[in-house]
Amino acid sequence: MTTTLALCQELAQRLRQKRWMLATAESCTGGLIAAACTDLAGSSEWFERGFVSYSNAAKSDLLGVPSDLIRSHGAVSEPVVQAMALGAVAHSKAQVSVAVTGVAGPGGGSVEKPVGTVWFGWVIDDQLISECQHFDGDRTQVRVATVRYALTRLLSLMQA
Repeated sequence: MTTTLALCQELAQRLRQKRWMLATAESCTGGLIAAACTDLAGSSEWFERGFVSYSNAAKSDLLGVPSDLIRSHGAVSEPVVQAMALGAVAHSKAQVSVAVTGVAGPGGGSVEKPVGTVWFGWVIDDQLISECQHFDGDRTQVRVATVRYALTRLLSLMQA
C-alpha cells in the first residue's frame, strides 16, 4: 500500500512538471489533505492554498457555493462538491483542485447519506470530475480513507 507521503511526493512531481498549482476545499477532512501536502518541504512550489469550509456558511463565503444549492441538495452532495471544487480554483491561482464533503461520523448520517458517505470533486485544467464513495470505519478511519482516496484519484485523473 502506498503511503500518503508517497502519494504527495508523486503529486508534487506531476504538478511541478506541468507548472500547475493545487488548491484544496475540505469539509469533512478539516484540512487533512492540505496538511498532508504541506508536510513536504518545498510544497509552496505546487500547493497554492487550502480552504477549510466545514460549515455551510464557510462553503458560501470562502468558495462561492450558492446557499440555495446547499439547501436544495444538502452539503453532502454532488452539486455542492462540484461548486466547492470550482470555487477553489476560482478563488485561487491554482489550475488543479480537490474538494471533499461527507459524513465522517459517528453521528450525522441518514438513510440516504449514511456515515462514511463522501463526495469528491476535482478540477484539472478546467475539467470537472466528481464521484461518491462510501468508507467503513470510525471517524478517523473515514477521514484517513478520504484523504488517501482524494490524492490517489487525483493522480490517476492527471494521468488520463
